[in-house]
Amino acid sequence: MATVLNPYLAFEREAREAMNFYHGVFGGDLVLSTFSEGGMQHEPGDADLVMHAQLTTADGHTLMASDTPPSMDAPKRGQQVSVSGDDAQLLTRYWEGLGDGAQIIEPLARAPWGDEFGMLVDRWGVTWMVSISAQTGPAAS
Repeated sequence: MATVLNPYLAFEREAREAMNFYHGVFGGDLVLSTFSEGGMQHEPGDADLVMHAQLTTADGHTLMASDTPPSMDAPKRGQQVSVSGDDAQLLTRYWEGLGDGAQIIEPLARAPWGDEFGMLVDRWGVTWMVSISAQTGPAAS
């Protein structure tokens, strides 16, 4: 059986807003379930918090997230996600979408190693790294 490694982001109370934003950036199918829908014990005010969210894109990427109710330990920030490849048009579109309301750490530009690279922190504190490979096609391997 194949294995898959997926980023799973932890939010305090912003998972729904963040995942809807990422859905707008990456497209695909977004499924959200709340603590009340999941049958989990929760405080009445936490019923609509996201227990699990999963965004699956047409490119085969999966991004997951959840909220952290006050009864659980708060998530530690410092989450980072990297997206890379050789489709410059698609990755530039991702960069531009993720940049809405973000703090740009490194603008998307040619890096010393030859790739285009950029880093930003989105409005929820998640660091995104976008890398567009300078090497394309079978001859580049």
